[in-house]
Amino acid sequence: MSDSKSSYGEPVEEPTPADADVVGRAHEGLAEAEAAAAAPAEPAPAEHAPVEPAAAEPAAADPWDSAEAASLQYQSAPAAAADTAVYESPATTAYDSNAETVVVAPVVTPSEPVAEAAVVAAPVAPQPIFVQAPEAPRPRGNRAAAGAIGLVAALAFAVLYYAVWIALAAFSGDVTADNVATVALEGLASWVLWVPVVVFFLAFWLLGAIINRGRWGSWVIFGLLVGFATWGGYLLGVLFQEQFWNITATQGAELMEQHVLAPLAISAFIIGRELTIWFGAWAAARGARVTELNIEAQREYERTLEAGPQLVRQ
Repeated sequence: MSDSKSSYGEPVEEPTPADADVVGRAHEGLAEAEAAAAAPAEPAPAEHAPVEPAAAEPAAADPWDSAEAASLQYQSAPAAAADTAVYESPATTAYDSNAETVVVAPVVTPSEPVAEAAVVAAPVAPQPIFVQAPEAPRPRGNRAAAGAIGLVAALAFAVLYYAVWIALAAFSGDVTADNVATVALEGLASWVLWVPVVVFFLAFWLLGAIINRGRWGSWVIFGLLVGFATWGGYLLGVLFQEQFWNITATQGAELMEQHVLAPLAISAFIIGRELTIWFGAWAAARGARVTELNIEAQREYERTLEAGPQLVRQ
């Protein structure tokens, strides 16, 4: 083709010996690249040491592309520039499908803590709290205590009244050493003994219910009423003893005239009056104590109302 010309009439430069030398060197570089790719790769180290990330290598140039570039430079540039471009391509960067791929272990870096999203609670409207108002303290009474004290007083009245009855019978000569047991048993079964005792208890308890937490002076003054009630109980006992439903009204009136001022009737009045005074002092002392407790409870109730409702957290 050295003597031929193109169909368009442009002249074609003929290859020089220097150009032939450049092509030959390109073929030698290709051969060296194939030999380097066929060489066995170095074995990886046994220990699992962390592999440092390899520095980025320049992109491998295809040798065929280098040869074609050299051919183009041969046509458009001087021979020295083409020669330099060919030999700058590293021989080890040739592409080979059989070459082993070196996998670089990724470097794991601790991830930064992710801040939790702040949860903003919606404002809750306060709910009304209903508190039950404390109840006013109920004042304590002394009536039950007066009834209990009245039982003890009634037992004392029965003993004293029975002793006076035996003594009066002994003074009158109705009781002797021979019949003392018989008279004593008859007295225990007599209405004249137990009716005054029952009346005294009821009168004492009724007076205690009226006085309640009153002072001892009330028991001293109104104890006369208990004495009169006991005296009437003696007369009522006489009527039951004589079975008033079997006698006439005239006989009943005569019977009352005989016993209205009888020594046993007067004894019942005196014993009932005195026992009311002394056992009434006991009931009055207990009533004063109950009064103090009621005052303290009322003060505590007032303090609670002044303090208002308190919220107690469990």
